[in-house]
Amino acid sequence: MTTPSLCDALRVYTRIGLLSFGGPAGQIALMQDELVTRRNWIEGDAFQRGLNVAMILPGPEAQQLATWLGWRLHGVSGGLAAGLAFILPGTALMILLAFIAAVYGETRLVSAIFFGIQPAVLVIVARAVWALANRSLKSPPAWALAVLAFLGIFAAGLPFPLIVALAALAGLALPRGAEASPDGATPVTLRHAGQVLAVGGAIILAMAVLVELGGGRDPFRGVAILFTSAAFVSFGGAYALLPYVADRAVETYGWLSAAEMLNGLAIAEATPGPLILVNVYAGYFAGFSAEGGGGAALGVGTAMLACFYTFAPSFMMILAAAPYVEAIQRVGWVRRALTGVSAAVVGVVLNLAVYLTEASIFAQGWLAPDPVKLALLAAFATLSIWRNPPMTTMVGLGAAAGLVLTLVGAI
Repeated sequence: MTTPSLCDALRVYTRIGLLSFGGPAGQIALMQDELVTRRNWIEGDAFQRGLNVAMILPGPEAQQLATWLGWRLHGVSGGLAAGLAFILPGTALMILLAFIAAVYGETRLVSAIFFGIQPAVLVIVARAVWALANRSLKSPPAWALAVLAFLGIFAAGLPFPLIVALAALAGLALPRGAEASPDGATPVTLRHAGQVLAVGGAIILAMAVLVELGGGRDPFRGVAILFTSAAFVSFGGAYALLPYVADRAVETYGWLSAAEMLNGLAIAEATPGPLILVNVYAGYFAGFSAEGGGGAALGVGTAMLACFYTFAPSFMMILAAAPYVEAIQRVGWVRRALTGVSAAVVGVVLNLAVYLTEASIFAQGWLAPDPVKLALLAAFATLSIWRNPPMTTMVGLGAAAGLVLTLVGAI
């Protein structure tokens, strides 16, 4: 193993951040290629152990893995450098694209692009449901949890944090055979974790208080509450979290419409960085559409705050857990609880697919679908089954389809 300087490592982290298209699988593969295979900075076994812990913590696993790899090489400063380099390029691009969507979204060409990409994104979400089901639903109890989670959020309207908590409790009742490893001892001392959590929590709270004192309650309190609470229950990846964020951003706060939220998901699919950057898009609209004086400048401010509240807890948790990577993976009850959460996430993501499909294709009611979008949905579903193209290709084809349909006068 070789240990680079922090400056050399930062250049590689920035390269990863700029090239991290294609979702967490592609992003993790890129990190492994750059840091393990090509440069031999991290051992392969250590990389896998860090990934295991990143996957059981709430938050985007690719960003947490990047942060842990930086910590492994250069401590807390390296972790912050690696994590920030991973998310900031995509954040800047997302703010720019949110501005274009908010200001020019009603223009003919931009609206045509969004028209075409919405059915493509619905197929991408359906693929995510299928992949999650194949990975997480290995037994009848897991299938039952998925169905109950879907019914709980779709029919009963239970909040996502409650779904997660109930699924974790149900997971504790699963047979011990569901574990990948036996119970083991917890870390001898949690001093490091306590210090990181205390400092991180104080920074998050101080930011919320200072912003509200300086700018007033709205929309800053809503941004702080929504994205901070979301960060602590984001098990199972961005798709699991999106129903919660979409419901609050659209229905509770009214920052944007369900169709605009779907556009934000499409943009996040096609930009570098974690998919959860869709929170930055929603955060932009929180300021842009604020009553009594929104606009582009306030939108940029609330987008940056959304980024902070989304990722600060994630940084805090992975840096707190960093020295205990080995011990965490030996705690059996944690594995059982997260097995339950993983199963419930399938039902939650299925609810997202239904919600977005209604907003895009059945906006006039379930008996009155948009025929052009329905045809596009069928075409993209067929393409996905036939060739399974990358997400960015699907989004690009959707944008091209929207432009062509506009040029020929079909929409």
